[in-house]
Amino acid sequence: MKAEYKTKARALILDYMKKNPENRFTAREIYDSIKGELETVNRTTVYRNLDRMCEQGIMVRYKEPNRDSWYYQYSEEHSHCNDHMHAQCSECGRIFHLENEFAEEFEQKLQNVYGLTISPSSSLLVGKCDDCNKIKKKK
Repeated sequence: MKAEYKTKARALILDYMKKNPENRFTAREIYDSIKGELETVNRTTVYRNLDRMCEQGIMVRYKEPNRDSWYYQYSEEHSHCNDHMHAQCSECGRIFHLENEFAEEFEQKLQNVYGLTISPSSSLLVGKCDDCNKIKKKK
């Protein structure tokens, strides 16, 4: 196991992500958010730290359909993210962890009806959350 370095850049990234646990960000968005706090931080440092945090289960990295960028989300409380499916709001990007009986039944139905075995860690349902639906109705 590699030694863990507690750098200022790592601390800033982790702090920023912990403050926004329901949101997902590109590495560039994270870099733009922390660069003013540390002169020596660069994008390579951000990518390297994010990769390490993904390996450690602190962050989840995924790519959305029809998007070129990878997205990162804080997931330390959900370190078992490979065991369940996720849903994401197409408007705000919020991630929902589908860890209930319904999601398990859905996975089983896909297997029984279609013969399709899904990979929960790679599965992402996309829709619009209640908060974003409420905003649209107010307009």
